[in-house]
Amino acid sequence: MRIMLRSSSGSSYNSMGRVIAVANQKGGVGKTTTAINLAASFAAAEVNTLLVDCDPQSNATSGLGFAKDPERISSYHMLMGAATAEEALQTTELEQLWLIPSHKNLIGANLELVDAEGREFRMREALAPLRDRFHYIVLDCPPALDLLTVNALVAADAVLIPMQGEYFALEGISELLDTIERIRGALNPQLEVEGVVLAMFDERTNLAQQVKIELKNFFGEKLCATTVPRNIRLAEAPSHGKPALVYDPRSKGAESYIKLAKEIIERQAANGQGRGASDQTAGIVTASEEVLTTEGTENTEAKIEEIPAKGEMDKSA
Repeated sequence: MRIMLRSSSGSSYNSMGRVIAVANQKGGVGKTTTAINLAASFAAAEVNTLLVDCDPQSNATSGLGFAKDPERISSYHMLMGAATAEEALQTTELEQLWLIPSHKNLIGANLELVDAEGREFRMREALAPLRDRFHYIVLDCPPALDLLTVNALVAADAVLIPMQGEYFALEGISELLDTIERIRGALNPQLEVEGVVLAMFDERTNLAQQVKIELKNFFGEKLCATTVPRNIRLAEAPSHGKPALVYDPRSKGAESYIKLAKEIIERQAANGQGRGASDQTAGIVTASEEVLTTEGTENTEAKIEEIPAKGEMDKSA
């Protein structure tokens, strides 16, 4: 599968990488599925992408086909300063997708870093040398508002919040938003909300539609137009150690995450975002109206067309 991105200068859109934390302290909302498949969709768009597994459960790691290996350098070693992010990099089945895997020992970092100086900045400092190497760095956060999540939010430029179309999923959102505001005020003033995406969404139910309306009223344009439906192929893919677009590129789940990736690229283009590259106005990409085309057994291809960059980055959430 290829989604072709080009700038008006003829080269791929490039700037200091944008770090997106996929976070929600409530479990079972499609957070890791979103992190894996969003990162894979960026990589399929022919831009270098890094997925960092920040969750001790290591589901993003196993979801990309990596077996448990206590000897492998992981995000735990990176946070503790025992290894660099470069040393932790692992290649994946997708040519332009890399992974920094996790390990269950990462849960100990919450305790081991309690008295460490600058503990909230460990991940930001570790990832800094890789920022100009990757277009997107996606952080899969644990389902808790602990020190690991705080590290991810301090390192991030933006937060993507996956949610289910159910009322229980709404209950913890205020706590997450409060945490984001606190981090913005004290540790990372540039942090913004990338968007809220409805995952495992069943548009046939009145409840899901009502939740969507409430989220739209609260978040406005921050609610992603793309929703991710419940999809068997999407649920099966992790057991095969593959992203959905590799396991079944024509499944509804794979299509949805390709659309989500394009929507995020569009938002960056509309806001003129490109951190560290404000003097580069050669061009930036955005998705065209044609979302997906599939013919026979050929690979799925989404077409991208270029528009000029304009305006300064809007840093408001």
